[in-house]
Amino acid sequence: MNQHHNPITDGPIFPALSKFAIPILFSLMLQALYGAVDLWMVSQFGTNADVSAVSTGSQTMAIVSGIITGLAMGTTILLGQSVGERNDKQGAEIIGSSIWIFAIISALLTAILLLSAPSLATLLHAPEVAFDKTVQYILICGAGTLFVVGYNLLSGIFCGLGDSKTPLLFVGIACVANIIGDYILIDLFQMGTVGAAIATIGAQAVSVLFSLCVIRKKLPFPVHREHLHLQPRLALSILKLGLPIALLRMCNEVSYLLILGFVNTLGVVASSGVGIAEKLIMFVILIPTTYMSAISAFVAQNRGANQPKRAKRAMWVGMASAAVIGGGLAYLTFFHGDAMSRLFINDSAVIAASAEFLRATSVECFILSLAYCFDGFFNGIEKTSFVMLQGVIASLLVRTPFAYFASIRPNPTLFGIGLSAPAAALFMLTLCALYYVCKGRREIESL
Repeated sequence: MNQHHNPITDGPIFPALSKFAIPILFSLMLQALYGAVDLWMVSQFGTNADVSAVSTGSQTMAIVSGIITGLAMGTTILLGQSVGERNDKQGAEIIGSSIWIFAIISALLTAILLLSAPSLATLLHAPEVAFDKTVQYILICGAGTLFVVGYNLLSGIFCGLGDSKTPLLFVGIACVANIIGDYILIDLFQMGTVGAAIATIGAQAVSVLFSLCVIRKKLPFPVHREHLHLQPRLALSILKLGLPIALLRMCNEVSYLLILGFVNTLGVVASSGVGIAEKLIMFVILIPTTYMSAISAFVAQNRGANQPKRAKRAMWVGMASAAVIGGGLAYLTFFHGDAMSRLFINDSAVIAASAEFLRATSVECFILSLAYCFDGFFNGIEKTSFVMLQGVIASLLVRTPFAYFASIRPNPTLFGIGLSAPAAALFMLTLCALYYVCKGRREIESL
């Protein structure tokens, strides 16, 4: 590997971390814009049934994305360590093994989605008027799972290399393609939910095809044919690191799907309102998610370069800046959720439902800005099993039961159901802080 200056492992931390994190943030924003544009287009040119179907169907696909991005974190961490160690051969073999792993996973996920689309719609309590549309959305997106997998794997590879700008270019191209596809299919051809699904998967395909054309030129080391084999040792390491994060993200998304199912029992207005609120929350949560991804790669490279103290300082620097931004977004969401919701729909009842849910979940962003920085640090030092454990407990034993009991109370409210999110986030932060104080702080010094 070229012996050039690496700002991730040398020099001031805040500028390097910010420079690395900002492209990740914009990439995630553009990814979130996919769903937001789809939802906005169907709300303008479709019916409430289309809005509900896209909302419910996209939550299903979020499970797939969560699994893949979690698994890709295994590639990111191992590749980051190889970059820090300047081990070119291992880096090339990690990429080769990752391609095989994700090709197999793509085939499995595609089969599952195509075979279980009606069952998923039933499980989610999709409103009767939106049931068939929800099934169509899941089927179409499920058929394009290969492109979802491909994009997330490529992003994980580049983040591990310390390059967060190239994935931003890929997702920018996809976003433009998605907007054009939405306009043509939803507005001009009035295809509603089907048009939204085709546009989303088509955009992912464009992004992946473009990235495959440029990836070889962007790699800092050569990847030859002999590297493109499944190496059992590396495959197990990737899965050992990535599976806990994938399970965590799957549980998070399943929890959100279950909550959406509770909300769907309250009617199509509540379903549409929470669907819009969730799209807005996706943007708000991008800050903690960005810092988690950036700190994971930052810590992994510094661990590989044998700089544990710098890795620890990166976590605290990231946490301070994330808290400031997350607090501002929490304020905006709490006091101006109705104005934010009007960006998507003009129906006053749906806007009121969305704003009510947003007020309850607004504090989650600030709390997760702290908790996810801890998670990024633990990911980078390969403590992904702990990250999974605390996240799964928070999702399945705090957030979901809280939301369920709030939904079955007499005269249930979206505010009460929404409070499940900050409750789970506070639980996560508490466990992370306790783990760091009792164990993590000593372990990083001994790495």
